[in-house]
Amino acid sequence: MEKEKWYFIDSGKQSPAYNMAMDEMLLRWHSEGKIPPVVRFYGWNPSTLSIGYFQKVHKDIDLDAVDRHKLGFVRRPTGGRAVLHDQELTYSVIVSEEHPLMPATVTEAYRVISEGLLQGFLNLGLDAYFSVPKSKEEEQGLKNPQSAVCFDAPSWYELVVEGRKIAGSAQTRQKGVILQHGSIIIDLDEDMLFDVFTYSNDRVRERMQRAFHKKAVAINALKTTPVTHEQVVQAFHKGFADGLNVDWVDYKLTEEQENEIQALAAERYESDEWNYRR
Repeated sequence: MEKEKWYFIDSGKQSPAYNMAMDEMLLRWHSEGKIPPVVRFYGWNPSTLSIGYFQKVHKDIDLDAVDRHKLGFVRRPTGGRAVLHDQELTYSVIVSEEHPLMPATVTEAYRVISEGLLQGFLNLGLDAYFSVPKSKEEEQGLKNPQSAVCFDAPSWYELVVEGRKIAGSAQTRQKGVILQHGSIIIDLDEDMLFDVFTYSNDRVRERMQRAFHKKAVAINALKTTPVTHEQVVQAFHKGFADGLNVDWVDYKLTEEQENEIQALAAERYESDEWNYRR
């Protein structure tokens, strides 16, 4: 039986505003029936701190440290906590809520989409599995996270290796379409990550950073022989195709589509009103 064909886009390293605008425009075009479901891979130039749609900037983020590290800064259209996009592969999946593959609930749809992530990690030889809370206390912890750092703890159906979170994702639903995007961490600069958050005192930071080792891990921290970015791209390119049971159609944006993305990036994702509004 012939597999469904989805678009695949590798847009390379782009600015923070462009990346978020492109994800939003892909969602919009799919809702309008202009494109089929799509999976996109991308990176960040410069390395960027993204924050969740509902996150409070001045409560959680040390903006002086963001500037000091010469990081980009952007608010995502999705929820969740702050993510440092540095040495990683970022992915997005755009698919209709009505798609036959997609369960009705957010949590179960998350699991189906994240099957591509699971297959990608398995392709890299990592013994990954989905996180599921084992107790009421753990489940309550997912609903009320203690930290502003995304990788501080796994949520429902995020990917875990040896008990530590290895990928962080977030989801939104707009115009009848699901957008899920997330970070596949290849290497992690832990000191830079912890620099960009605010703490009540230095001891709190030290305690959180020590605990972080037990909660999160990058791919190359688990590999005897480090993998390259290209190897990670290949592993997840195949992983998402297998996990979603689709064939890829490589897609290149038209000039008109590029212009629409650039316009939205300038209007929304480069604006202080959007990025610092909370």
